Amino acid sequence: MPASAAQASAQTPSRGLITVSIMLATIMQAIDTTIANVALPSMQGGMSATQDQISWVLTSYIVAAAIMTPVTGVLAARLGRKKIFLVSVVGFTVASMLCGASTSLTQIVIFRLLQGVFGAGLVPLSQAVLLDTYPREKHGSAMAIWGLGVMVGPIIGPSLGGYLTEYYNWRWVFYINLPVGLIAFSGIMASVPESKLNSDRGFDYFGFVLLSLAIGALQLLLDRGQSLDWFSSREIVVETVATVLFLYMFLVHMFSAENPFIQPSMFADRNFIVGLIFIFIIGTTLYATLALLPPFMQQLMGFPVVTTGYVLAPRGMGTMVAMMLVGRLIGKVDIRLLIFTGLCLTVLALFIMGQFTAEVSIPVIVWTGVIQGLGFGFVFVPLSTSTFATLPSHFRTEGTAMYSLMRNIGSSIGISVVVTLLARNTQVNHAGLADMIQPFRLAMALENLPKIWDWTTTAGVVALNGEVTRQALTIAYLNDFKLIMWITFASIPLLLILKRKAGN
Repeated sequence: MPASAAQASAQTPSRGLITVSIMLATIMQAIDTTIANVALPSMQGGMSATQDQISWVLTSYIVAAAIMTPVTGVLAARLGRKKIFLVSVVGFTVASMLCGASTSLTQIVIFRLLQGVFGAGLVPLSQAVLLDTYPREKHGSAMAIWGLGVMVGPIIGPSLGGYLTEYYNWRWVFYINLPVGLIAFSGIMASVPESKLNSDRGFDYFGFVLLSLAIGALQLLLDRGQSLDWFSSREIVVETVATVLFLYMFLVHMFSAENPFIQPSMFADRNFIVGLIFIFIIGTTLYATLALLPPFMQQLMGFPVVTTGYVLAPRGMGTMVAMMLVGRLIGKVDIRLLIFTGLCLTVLALFIMGQFTAEVSIPVIVWTGVIQGLGFGFVFVPLSTSTFATLPSHFRTEGTAMYSLMRNIGSSIGISVVVTLLARNTQVNHAGLADMIQPFRLAMALENLPKIWDWTTTAGVVALNGEVTRQALTIAYLNDFKLIMWITFASIPLLLILKRKAGN
């Protein structure tokens, strides 16, 4: 090897160490988006909080992360990507420890807010670092590695959270971030190179405030809508008006300001636009499914939290297998074909889920989860690769931040819609089924009914109503699964707009 080449090699940071370090940070943040959900009942009891009050533990994190995600690119350009990355890891880890040590609801809500502020940049920064670390021809493999953390994290989060809560304490849901954060910080400090600074890049405070207000109002609207009965609540009406107004003002400002908070020229890239739409849909389908399955198994099938986590875990294995396969296929197979395969697998899994009953077997749930996991894996990696394939490199950090923001907004909207439909369809189905229970129907003759459903006694009426509610809830879950299936199916034509690769 020539001396110059050897010297250059010695100065090149280890890609392996960079990858491991930033993946630890990514997984830490990705898991934390769902790991706290299963611990909420324990937190609620320990802090003597109502259901509405304890929900702010989740809401505060979601709102803070959503507001701070778009600012990641600007901060990285002005201060340096590595510096912002290190501050984010330290801040997230310290905030996690403070959450675990909280003794009141006010404290944990404030510390979760801080966790969201510092955690917002971890995923987009890690994606940008990987894209810059690997040459363009290896971006598919890099995105496969990155996708493992982003996609598998939310899937294993409930399992890990259930285990820690059941066998230790809900505080360990947050304490577990300490060793991961320390290792990630050390690795990033030692291996990740600093990016080129752009000190001339101004900060559009007005645009940032407008976008923050719009995103914050939207997240509050989506998170609290169901509990406040949507537009019958004055709060929801105010948040809706605020979302529309501030978003409109931000868009006008973005296209008219000299140096806007988000550069409009970034959206001239066709693949980038299609990628944002797709990741919005992926966020909707993935997180909405994960929001429905745990209560389906716990409420209708009587599974404990830990068992629910174990049954859902193979879904992550399917995703990992698909990502490893796709990492090798990218560059050899048309990206659009890989995404099409993944969408078809996802549609198939959701179709099967739309046929579930309250007596569905565990193997069926597991294999359905594996199929859906395979589908997400086949979509996520090629989608991440193609989204940034033609985007200019100086937009990379801002682009990855926008990519993460669209995924998070998609998940918030998806969860809000399916939870609302679940509650309302359960009521409609209950009323429809109850109308069929009358003594004039032959099927309701007392000699044809189990004794426990004897509608001439109070105990029988209670038992019969319980079964009607159970069946009404089952139908509502199946309707949600079918809705997610049709949304996924409707996204397939977008592949016709997507370029196969740069220059196509």
